[in-house]
Amino acid sequence: MGDERRYVLVIAHTGRQETLEAARTVLRLLQDGGVTPVAMERERHDLAAVSDDARDVALLGTDVEVEELELVVVLGGDGTILRGAEIVRGTTVPLLGVNLGHVGFLAEAEREDLSDTIRRVVDRAWDVEERLTIEVRVLQDSTVVHTDWALNEVTVEKAARERMLEVVIEVDGRPLSTFGCDGVVMSTPTGSTAYSFSAGGPVVWPTLDAILMVPLSAHALFARPLVVPPTSVLAVEVLHRTNGTGVLWCDGRRTFDLAVGARVEVGASPTPVRLARLHRSEDRFTDRLVRKFDLPVAGWRGPAS
Repeated sequence: MGDERRYVLVIAHTGRQETLEAARTVLRLLQDGGVTPVAMERERHDLAAVSDDARDVALLGTDVEVEELELVVVLGGDGTILRGAEIVRGTTVPLLGVNLGHVGFLAEAEREDLSDTIRRVVDRAWDVEERLTIEVRVLQDSTVVHTDWALNEVTVEKAARERMLEVVIEVDGRPLSTFGCDGVVMSTPTGSTAYSFSAGGPVVWPTLDAILMVPLSAHALFARPLVVPPTSVLAVEVLHRTNGTGVLWCDGRRTFDLAVGARVEVGASPTPVRLARLHRSEDRFTDRLVRKFDLPVAGWRGPAS
């Protein structure tokens, strides 16, 4: 066991100087701790241009396979973490995010904690938290034409800005309402603080398994956010009276065009995303909300002891 090689993939947005500097630090700290850093080809090339430490970085897919990774350290915002989730999809490899973006809800650590974070990585001082993901399939004339998945959300949106999308929404095989709208967001609890939140959806604690449906700018009396159990299946059908087409987005990263009459079905996926969490007993989700959104809590005295 003493000769066991340890591999940690480092994902970074190397187009930013701040991220390049953070990545250089991570490479050095991992190597000093006896851990072999791994990178993808383009990122290793970018890092090698500015750091000698990148010369000993293993190449993913050539030197090391995804299944051999112990962990993925992601340097950036939530978008970069979502990219990391795509890479490890279908494996048990966890992700640990270091926030170099703005809100960074998926990240576990901040830039100023970088040295301590990598020390914990070297010491294997983390827990793993599984997050619900959702899977989606698109049907056209009862034929499945597309499948995908999401950690945050699946959205059905209008393709043209000047036109409205006419849809009917469905829960567990029963129609609920029809309306014109800009779109519909179907979200996980993890995604409840992302697009769903900006659309007026509720904040759902990530320990709760549920699926959210949030209409976007709907022209209807009943177009409230819905929260259903993970056993439910949500559906959105693009009605034939729609003047135009729609578009499907998964985590804001992958897209598929929706023709009139398309049916989008969303349900819980059996494959979760695994997030590495550091041993910090004080980091509760409530504290994370307060910190990320800079919520006012002055005057709170706490429960009586």
